[in-house]
Amino acid sequence: MQIQDLPYSDPGVPDARSGPRLLWWLGRNQLGGQCRALLWGLLHFASVCALPFCVGLAVQAAVDRSAGRLALTGGLMLLCGTAIAVGDTFLHRAAVTNWITAAARLQQLLARKAAYLGSALTRRVAAGEVVTVSTGDVEKIGWFVEAVSRFTAAALTVVVVCVALLVYQPALGVVVAVGLPVVALAVLPLLPRATSRADVQREKAGRATELASDTVAGLRVLRGIGGEDLFLDRYRRASQEVRHAAVRSARMWSVISALQVLLPGLLLIVVVLRGVQLAREGRITVGELVTVYSAVMIVNYPLRHFVEIAMAYSFSRPSAQRAARVLSLQRLTNTESSRTSGAPGGELFDPASGLRAPAHGFTAVVCGDPDMAGRLADRLGGHAAEPGRSVLLGGVPLDELSLAQARTAVLVQDKDPVLLSGTLRELLDVPSSGTVRAEDALAAAQCADVLDALVQGSLDASDPMDARITERGRSLSGGQRQRLALARSLVTDPEVLVLDEPTSAVDSHTEARIAEGLRRLRRGRTTVVLTSSPLLLDRADQVVFLHEGKVAATGRHRELIGAEPRYRAVVTRETEDEQHASGDIAAPAPPRERPDPSDGAPLLGALEPLEEIEESA
Repeated sequence: MQIQDLPYSDPGVPDARSGPRLLWWLGRNQLGGQCRALLWGLLHFASVCALPFCVGLAVQAAVDRSAGRLALTGGLMLLCGTAIAVGDTFLHRAAVTNWITAAARLQQLLARKAAYLGSALTRRVAAGEVVTVSTGDVEKIGWFVEAVSRFTAAALTVVVVCVALLVYQPALGVVVAVGLPVVALAVLPLLPRATSRADVQREKAGRATELASDTVAGLRVLRGIGGEDLFLDRYRRASQEVRHAAVRSARMWSVISALQVLLPGLLLIVVVLRGVQLAREGRITVGELVTVYSAVMIVNYPLRHFVEIAMAYSFSRPSAQRAARVLSLQRLTNTESSRTSGAPGGELFDPASGLRAPAHGFTAVVCGDPDMAGRLADRLGGHAAEPGRSVLLGGVPLDELSLAQARTAVLVQDKDPVLLSGTLRELLDVPSSGTVRAEDALAAAQCADVLDALVQGSLDASDPMDARITERGRSLSGGQRQRLALARSLVTDPEVLVLDEPTSAVDSHTEARIAEGLRRLRRGRTTVVLTSSPLLLDRADQVVFLHEGKVAATGRHRELIGAEPRYRAVVTRETEDEQHASGDIAAPAPPRERPDPSDGAPLLGALEPLEEIEESA
């Protein structure tokens, strides 16, 4: 796989049972690139380690005053230098290709998982963790995948050097063959502690990233309530924790790096002392001593990759664990249906709450708990809270449909919809039935002032459809973003459209016009709106009131407002004291054990409800 061939036509099905299994799966799927990097790495490292033998031959030729052998060793050194340059160039190219392609494969898998789960992803995994996985963690995982081939080449080269020294000069070769494994493996006892500290650093960094993401997303609200300093202090404390954890992790890695310098130095001293003793005894020549000394010095270069692979694994393992956690998420019921006749139609029924939304009608749902409304929206979108409790559309469980069929049948607009950067034309270029024009959807969503704002903010766009929208629509107000998202949903024109608080950020006059436009444009389609706005509720064909997750009342808005006190409390924002004062909720019953009348308690007990009424008034 080459970089120019990205993205993958099919990134494959990952082994997300654990972090190490995911790393192994990524490496196995890049076997060709790993083999190329291994071969170029062997050429590079072998040529580097062959230089000491050439130097030893040259020194011995000079001692023996042999011009022929000196010229021959000069040619060998030139050949080794050329092989070093070629091997290093193509090793770097192959390694970077492995890094980028592994990261690209993982990013495609994460993007596919996000598209598969939709808004349910951020309800099951924190948004900051998703950002961390798709950015920094992907890079660390790619680093480990590409480092494996270089480490393998370095390890094989060290083995070859040890064998060559044993054959070339057994007396000194034994010292090197025993010392090099000790040097390479001496840091292994320190790796668990270094890995645990790296894990703590990654965990704290993920928390800081999540906090920063949440702060940026709510910056407009924070400025409105003056909470910027509070969240700035929280992020400052989180960043300091990350800094302290990074310093502790760096200390351990500095100890490991120091050992990687100290131990080879001690080995070199031992080799020199032993070599001088053997040279004095006449058992080795000067050229052989220079060769072994140079070989021990040069072999430190491939030994560095032992530390690098340890660092790469310690940093990539928690990253791979987080990525595997995201990639392992599934719809709770994931039965792919064999239906080929398209998406079903009919009544929408949620067995968990008892909600029934008639086909081709405009149903409004009132929930006193915003979290409960979000969970209901997830279920209506095909993400059941538990297996066997799927929403039914025309009597067919959504979880028995393929994901494509379910999304064609039901579209859920989240309470906080996201606008991608690009032109307005690109924003509205979504899969649709083709029945609703973009102009009609924009008009129904009351986007006239939004179009004017986009044109004024674009220097080179006279047509609003060519005006650019910044990332997440940050240049627009909350109400403007909400209306553009509503227009995008209306253009899609699904069989069932579920809207979670679609007008919470607009004024009442605009909201009334949106309600009329929504009802007009969605005529003949099923529309479910989760809202507590009287303007939307008054225009619904049916209003369903949920209390503690279950259907408590059904009817028209004007009927429920007078007949159902709990419904009126949610819609009109009445407090409990106001409900007591209006007589909708009876006063609490007196305690069963009555005190002695002689102490005046009955009189005080009778006055307490009156005092509460006076305070509420």
